[in-house]
Amino acid sequence: MGVVAWLKSLFVLQLLIGFVFVVSGLIINFIQLCTCVLWPINKQLYRKINTRLSYSLWSQLVMLLEWWSGTECTLYTDQATVDKFGKEHVIIILNHNYEIDFLCGWTMCERYGVLGSSKVLAKQELLKVPLIGWTWYFLEIVFCKRKWEEDRETVFSGLNRLRDYPEYMWFLLYCEGTRFTENKHQISMQVAESKGLPKLKYHLLPRTKGFTTTMQCLKGTVKAVYDVTLNFKDKQNPTLLGIVNGKKYKADMSIRRFPVEEIPDDEKQCADWLHKLYQEKDALQEHYEKEGCFPGPTIKPKRRVWTLLNFLFWATLLLSPLINFAWDVFVSGSPLLIIGFMIFLVVASVAVRRLIGVTEVKKTGSSYGNIEAKKDN
Repeated sequence: MGVVAWLKSLFVLQLLIGFVFVVSGLIINFIQLCTCVLWPINKQLYRKINTRLSYSLWSQLVMLLEWWSGTECTLYTDQATVDKFGKEHVIIILNHNYEIDFLCGWTMCERYGVLGSSKVLAKQELLKVPLIGWTWYFLEIVFCKRKWEEDRETVFSGLNRLRDYPEYMWFLLYCEGTRFTENKHQISMQVAESKGLPKLKYHLLPRTKGFTTTMQCLKGTVKAVYDVTLNFKDKQNPTLLGIVNGKKYKADMSIRRFPVEEIPDDEKQCADWLHKLYQEKDALQEHYEKEGCFPGPTIKPKRRVWTLLNFLFWATLLLSPLINFAWDVFVSGSPLLIIGFMIFLVVASVAVRRLIGVTEVKKTGSSYGNIEAKKDN
């Protein structure tokens, strides 16, 4: 193990990074709360401010991927498609197989200038997650319970509200509804068989309602659908904890652009189009399994320095007083102060670990396979 790798594995450094993220996030959330007074006066100004505030938080996670772990992202697509990145409203369809798939999506958003304005159709439970859910609330993220009768009004109103969004946005959809596991895959393929649909090997059966509804509500706003299929070299199984420990991964992303004009307006035909798309995604994963890469030309977009500069700004602002305070505590020799500070460190480490736990496959709950969930497909 080299010196740099050893330093990255040190718990105290990881704890300091977590401290910067949590405290800066709380500051950003407070500023976002203060901007709410702008909503009835100037909605677009509110949105532009919150886009930049959210960038300041999310880019810290992107910094971990790009600069701390040094993870590489290679795109399998053509230059004509890349030339449109960050210049149009789009819907992103991404496979949900890995703990850091969202982070790989975010690094592409950052490199093409749409990280702060990126959107997602998120499950309701995430709204309660500190920092993440709170920031998404101020960003007008659409939350759903994945029960259509309860979600209908919320989803329609949330999506329609985004039609006049002033910044180019990438709207992420995990059409599978939950992260891939072998157990969920078995249940999903039973549903596929019962509906007479072709079985998938590397994906769950897509839930079409979210996609068709998003297409309907954002018609005239989004210009294209980007189909993104993600995999990792050498059969790596990346985790956020691995990123925090400085482990380097090599991500490959196949990206195909479909103009909205090519996608049927009819709900049934649109759903059929999505099922066909997932059959093609499965074929791409099969190709990757055999060849170790996706077909087509490759492009490696360069990482930008802004994520690193943003983190250094927050680290300078927050760590200096923390280090001075810690020094004063230990110099004082007061057992009570020292014990209190140690308790603070323990609480902080537990809080950071719980945030990381949100992404872990083994801890992600889902109703997938319930009778009610099956009806939503």
